[in-house]
Amino acid sequence: MPSMGTLYLVRHGQASFGAADYDQLSPLGAQQCEALGRWFRERGVVFEGVLRGTLKRHAQSLAGIGQGYGELPAAIDWPGLNEYDADAIIRAVHPEPLARPSTPEAYRAHFRLLREGLTRWMAGETAPEGMPRYADFLAGVTRALDHVRSQHQGNVLLVSSGGPISTAVGHVLGTTPETTIELNLRIRNSALTEFAFTPKRHMLLSYNHLPHLDHPERLAWMTYA
Repeated sequence: MPSMGTLYLVRHGQASFGAADYDQLSPLGAQQCEALGRWFRERGVVFEGVLRGTLKRHAQSLAGIGQGYGELPAAIDWPGLNEYDADAIIRAVHPEPLARPSTPEAYRAHFRLLREGLTRWMAGETAPEGMPRYADFLAGVTRALDHVRSQHQGNVLLVSSGGPISTAVGHVLGTTPETTIELNLRIRNSALTEFAFTPKRHMLLSYNHLPHLDHPERLAWMTYA
């Protein structure tokens, strides 16, 4: 049988939704990632490789994991694992300025527009400013998966965002764009997704789970945005 490795895909910890700079972990986001690092360490998971997106919240999340885990292999910066620009996606379908959401209804409206924007971007119907075509965004994610399969045989850690991770899951499972969007909008901060992989393919083992927060003292740490 071919050797089989495990790719652990981690969404960044809680960032700063609604703030001027979203690309910054909150104190809770750092705690979430440190707890995940401890979870890996306590189970004896040894990584032979690490990939991360190049956004600040990716670097900060990986640093938090390292705080709980200990020394990790040097990370490869992988721009193809960076998140799409949600504001640009929304502007492509709603050009009028939108205030930062501050009420439950405003948050619901934001995500309704995001869902519509993602649907049209993925169908090739819009070209959000400063964004690649969806086909190129997908290619950036799949190249990271190809790298893992070709270069590794053991455990690999990948730190990214909800968009690339749900895109990877959708690619591996062959889902519709609508399903990929729903996966994206349900993923939680610091959530763990696992792929088994061989040199030929990836296989989904788990999606969007939080084993490191499954404790009465940490249940309130579960967040989405």
